[in-house]
Amino acid sequence: MYKLAIAALLAGSAAAFAPAQVGQSSTALNAFEGELGVQPPLGFFDPLGLLEDADQERFDRLRYVEVKHGRICQLAFLGQITTRNGIHLGGDIDFSGNSFDSFPNGLAAINGPDAIPQAGLLQIVAFVGFLELFVMKDSANGAEPGDFPGDFRNGALDFGWDTFDEETKLSKRAIELNNGRAAMMGILGLMVHEKLGEIGMAADLPIIGTLQ
Repeated sequence: MYKLAIAALLAGSAAAFAPAQVGQSSTALNAFEGELGVQPPLGFFDPLGLLEDADQERFDRLRYVEVKHGRICQLAFLGQITTRNGIHLGGDIDFSGNSFDSFPNGLAAINGPDAIPQAGLLQIVAFVGFLELFVMKDSANGAEPGDFPGDFRNGALDFGWDTFDEETKLSKRAIELNNGRAAMMGILGLMVHEKLGEIGMAADLPIIGTLQ
């Protein structure tokens, strides 16, 4: 499970920066080098050649995946540093009287001898599946497709987005891309440090200390 998570994050982060590889066709380079997210210092960066000979539909699909992975990783990173800083929900997590802070942090919370009950994990998986299938889509509930990949407003959630001018919208989308890319690297780093602690190579990190 841990190795699969590492592979998924690496693939997502590689696709994220979108592309230039020796021998890559100049057509693909010219087509996407002006896309949002192509910015210094890397510019058009595609080490795996995922956009080689790709069309706009392929690019939009990869961008959609990048945005989604970035959002998930931002939540994951925030969850890690929050709980490891000693901040947990109050009350009990189940009817047996187990409190939220009685379970370990990080991967150990879902995999290990002290992990949350299997029924709790299944509830989390079911909830995530529901969001994936019916909510976190760019055309859910019969709404028109969004204005850009990752636009999940679905005719309901807006929060004033339509009041921004185009320059502000592009700026905010670029900020989200950068934060998502940083979060993908950040949560991957925390996961690696957590495993290093198991073999006696733990590091004392800012804010959250040593991962165990």
